Amino acid sequence: ALIAREDLSLAELYAQLATYPAQDVINALFPALCRTEPHLRWRAVSCMGKSVARLADENLEAARVVMRRFLWSLNDESGGIGWGAPESMAEAMSQHEVLAQEYVHMLISYMREDGEELCQDGNYLEHPLLQRGLLWGVARLSAIRPQILVERGAGPDILPYLQFEDAEIRALACVAAGHLRLEKAEKSLSLLRTDNSLVRLYGEGEYVTVSVAELANNALTQLSAPGDAL
Repeated sequence: ALIAREDLSLAELYAQLATYPAQDVINALFPALCRTEPHLRWRAVSCMGKSVARLADENLEAARVVMRRFLWSLNDESGGIGWGAPESMAEAMSQHEVLAQEYVHMLISYMREDGEELCQDGNYLEHPLLQRGLLWGVARLSAIRPQILVERGAGPDILPYLQFEDAEIRALACVAAGHLRLEKAEKSLSLLRTDNSLVRLYGEGEYVTVSVAELANNALTQLSAPGDAL
């Protein structure tokens, strides 16, 4: 498979996949989202997002069908677990504004508990690995389209994750809090300035090993930067 070729950069991989119909690429990538090898799984996420965005440019309704497939995979009734779905949804939304406008509320809903009222649409994800994928997706989208997350009220939903036991989740929550300039996160971020837990995070074909403390300090710097809050 092309995504397994370590001699290809992500840009080169995109270029090669672009020679095939987007729908065919998407269908071929779905199994790779479930792979346990990080190199394969993360490249599949990147390529899936790129391909869904390309499909949306060609046939928006077909791309919506793919997004709904991700949503269905995270539904208890699907019988599956939804590996890679939050990440792939977020990557597609980061690449395509219309998809972001239409589906960002669903990504946010996975951080929210079910409410007592009919209008409350919480779909809280409890599985730790899915939570990691969700927070990666939120962090990724916060870097590309912060305003849309702020407009949809995602800020308060990120705050609890800063106190999670899982270091990777704390780290990703720091990234999102910084990008969204969440003033209410300042206290929690300050407490994480001595958190030396190391995590390995993926982004656009590259991996970086960083401490939670470093990401918390970065976020605090973003909070104090001049300019209007989002």
